[in-house]
Amino acid sequence: MPYSYGVSARSRAAPDAVFAALVHPATWPRWSPIDSADVEGGDPGDRQEAGDTRIFRSGRGVSRERIVELVDDRRFVYDSVSGPFRSYRGTVELAPEPGGGTHITWSATFIPKMPLSGGFWQWYLSRFMQRMADGLAAYANATDG
Repeated sequence: MPYSYGVSARSRAAPDAVFAALVHPATWPRWSPIDSADVEGGDPGDRQEAGDTRIFRSGRGVSRERIVELVDDRRFVYDSVSGPFRSYRGTVELAPEPGGGTHITWSATFIPKMPLSGGFWQWYLSRFMQRMADGLAAYANATDG
């Protein structure tokens, strides 16, 4: 059975500033609970494209995520390719706010590998990803010139 979550945040920054933080993994440890970010076969300071795989470390946990779709300044879609999920697709949608700024919606649909753990993951990821969305919004606020 698939599970899902969805969280949102608002940034005063324009969508292009928010999107720039998403596609440059080197920024992620600055605005999220992630300790480090790498790119398979690439430089985390470079802009990533669809097909690139990122490696994130938080404490002892390591996750690998492949970018599957990018729409500049609008959408960032990725799949988890390792970890506790049989399938996991995350989407970050960016929508311009009337009067300026960006509405950020971060959501995912997933199926955990371990039976009966879906409720836990839904609860945990909702909280963790809210921190991600809030951090992204604040980082973009500070860097949007």
